[in-house]
Amino acid sequence: MSHSSNRQERILVMAHAHPDFSLGGGEIAAYNLFKAYRDSEQIEEAWYLGRADRGRGPSGHINLRRPNEYLWEQAVHDWHLMKAAHQDSLTTWFADLIRALKPTVVHTHHYAHLGLEYLRVIKQVDPSIRIVMTLHEYMAICSNNGQMIKTGSFKLCSRESYDDCRQCFPQKTAEDFWLRKHYFQSHFELVDQFVSPSEFLRQRYIAWGLKPEQIVVIENGQSDEPALEPRPLAEGETRNRFGFFGQINPFKGLHVVLEALSQMPKAERKKIVLEVHGANLEQQAPEFQEKVKALAEPLIKQGVVVWAGAYQPHELRTRMAGVDWVVVPSIWWENSPMVIQEAFVCGRPLLVSDIGGMREKVRDGIDGLHVSAGNVLAWQRTLLEAPRSFGELSAGIQKPKSHQKIASAHLSSNFVEAQQ
Repeated sequence: MSHSSNRQERILVMAHAHPDFSLGGGEIAAYNLFKAYRDSEQIEEAWYLGRADRGRGPSGHINLRRPNEYLWEQAVHDWHLMKAAHQDSLTTWFADLIRALKPTVVHTHHYAHLGLEYLRVIKQVDPSIRIVMTLHEYMAICSNNGQMIKTGSFKLCSRESYDDCRQCFPQKTAEDFWLRKHYFQSHFELVDQFVSPSEFLRQRYIAWGLKPEQIVVIENGQSDEPALEPRPLAEGETRNRFGFFGQINPFKGLHVVLEALSQMPKAERKKIVLEVHGANLEQQAPEFQEKVKALAEPLIKQGVVVWAGAYQPHELRTRMAGVDWVVVPSIWWENSPMVIQEAFVCGRPLLVSDIGGMREKVRDGIDGLHVSAGNVLAWQRTLLEAPRSFGELSAGIQKPKSHQKIASAHLSSNFVEAQQ
């Protein structure tokens, strides 16, 4: 799509965190996009505003972190209606920042920890500013942390329903959920263009009420690096080394793979090694921590599981170089897990749950394998059978688009469309 205007854009990228303090996929995607905008000749100027938690409560202050990068000490006090804790800073320091920077576009990547109200403030300061919002999860649809999973049972929801929502949150009425939806939608009406990294998430939001033409699919970009060589094999070794990368929580499904390994006959189990490159287990509920440790400890003693611990983003390639496969056993829908694209950059095929964005991003039998979500027997079978198809599946991997190409896709799609 060609540009309809020769004016250069001034883009403020906003996110619910800054990668200096938090390493979730959403903030890393937002920050990398900011850097690609900053380096683009089509952009006059770009800035990043990330929410910061300095452990002293939301002061509302906005501080310069480094040139063109700001931190906002904001939080949410009402998660049901996503209302900001520090209201005064919205119409003072935040509004002043928008006036001072004079962005033509605010490309926001979240409202968690920030509240929804800032969308209204942007339009009050200057109605001509276009707001583009990348949706990374289902928080507007689902009050259960945007997981679209029933509380307690871990059963998946495919859409919102006031009655079902009430069963998850019996202290709320159907009217509370009706009001919540309309409160979110009244703020979303201020957004000029929505972006979804997956068609799956796009369809969930269309079913919820967004117009199909309002939301385009643009994947998160990746670093422009060559694929890694396959792991060197010792004599008689097979492609049997699997890696789990990312957060360890009940939704990410590591316990499903540990269960699959635990229940295998010992002779079969010895054919497999699972490396766990995971973080934040200590932040989970005690019973979940105990469950994971009880499953992992005997497997670690047997040499079947290697507990490699957390990693920094710059260490990821080195760690992926030591495995043949990447596993994504999540038991919730996911949108577009960053680790899938990262594995493809490194040239590693994947084993993923056959639901949501995982099913969409990994092509079964071409660049990875689908496994029935949460199904211990299916994971056992796939872990044992996968090694022989490594050559074929690694050859089927297509390199993901770079941050620069994704920035160009945004410039030619979202911002121009919104101007016309």
